[in-house]
Amino acid sequence: MSTSSIGHYRWTICTLLFFATTINYLDRQVLGLLKPVIETEYNWSEQDYSYIVMAFTATYAIGLVVFGRVVDRIGAKTGYTISVTIWSIAAMGHALVSGTFGFGLARALLGIGESGNFPAAVKTVTEWFPKRERALATGIFDSGSNIGACVAPILVPWLLGVYGWQAAFLITGAIGFLWLIAWRLIYQQPEKHPKLSAKELEYIRIDDTVAESQDVPAEKVAWTKLFTLKPTWSFILGKFLTDPIWYFFLFWLPSYFNTTFNLDLKKPGLPLVIVYSAATVGAIGGGLLSSWFIKNGWTVSRSRKGALLISALCVVPIIGARFVTDMWAAVALISLAVAGNAGWSSNIYTIVSDMLPKSAVSSVIGIGGMAGAIGGVLFPLFIGFTLDFYKAAGNLVAGYNIIFVVCGVSYLIAWLTILWLTPNMKPVVV
Repeated sequence: MSTSSIGHYRWTICTLLFFATTINYLDRQVLGLLKPVIETEYNWSEQDYSYIVMAFTATYAIGLVVFGRVVDRIGAKTGYTISVTIWSIAAMGHALVSGTFGFGLARALLGIGESGNFPAAVKTVTEWFPKRERALATGIFDSGSNIGACVAPILVPWLLGVYGWQAAFLITGAIGFLWLIAWRLIYQQPEKHPKLSAKELEYIRIDDTVAESQDVPAEKVAWTKLFTLKPTWSFILGKFLTDPIWYFFLFWLPSYFNTTFNLDLKKPGLPLVIVYSAATVGAIGGGLLSSWFIKNGWTVSRSRKGALLISALCVVPIIGARFVTDMWAAVALISLAVAGNAGWSSNIYTIVSDMLPKSAVSSVIGIGGMAGAIGGVLFPLFIGFTLDFYKAAGNLVAGYNIIFVVCGVSYLIAWLTILWLTPNMKPVVV
């Protein structure tokens, strides 16, 4: 079936997911960009800041499991509505708090709200796209995380300079409510959507037709049963080993460029814009790569594994950042690594819908996301201890060098783990 003749409304839905993820990461990134200003005002140590980051990642971990199950039960439309409402209120609430404890509370509520984004978005992609397009659709909406992180270094310093740091939280937090209006007006399930043609619906459901012809049942799976399945553990360990690296890129890169290369975070940061723009290229490129492999005759399993391996290899050169003294050389190495991370993310989400029933997708996304967030809780402890230790020794750069080595090897270890658990990536019949 030619995709040019079936309609493209599914990409309108994907666009909504893209903007939601953009806002999600814009709100998440604001504190990292304001860290040098706020830590001076409240006299934070690196360990204090790591506790605030941990407050976010801890509630994010718990929220992922809750929202994963909730979205499978009540659907993406209502689940997204609840999620965006909570995180937008929390993002604006940062302007009303003071001190380490207050910011920790605001970050905790933000973590709960933002945890609904990926379970709802991946659930939506599973409902609105066939397998051959899911990696690309995931890459497009996931690139919103990079666009949000790219817009933030331009928007937040400007808001800081003109209105102050409180206004930066208020204005960026309010954007989520604008998106929510569009979501409530536009979104429906494919079978109920008045603007979706019969041909496009048939194309979206093409994998269901194949499954029915092969007598593969579409079963609902008990939540506890998911933990007995290898695909679940493949996703859990893949996220646990790699998500903390993205949290590091998101929360500590502004501070890294500030302390290592004296980047003024009160001005629009071109290095950060370049880094997060590379992530956008990686997210879409990783999705395109997987889809291109499938189009050229590769199996879904081989395509996902190949795309994941190439993405993992792109992260390895970040180890070389320890040997460079020029900021733009560091930007190049980190940009490649961030692009590799984004390509990895585009494909690891799709292996869940490749191997598990639709009724379990959001639940497994939530479980794996929780594992990644737990890693995100533990990794800041290591980062905070390492940076404080080397800062006291007068050699903060050495601390970042150690962290870059960990970043460089994590994705290859994760790829080997996924390959060991699910070498064929076949759909499971429960």
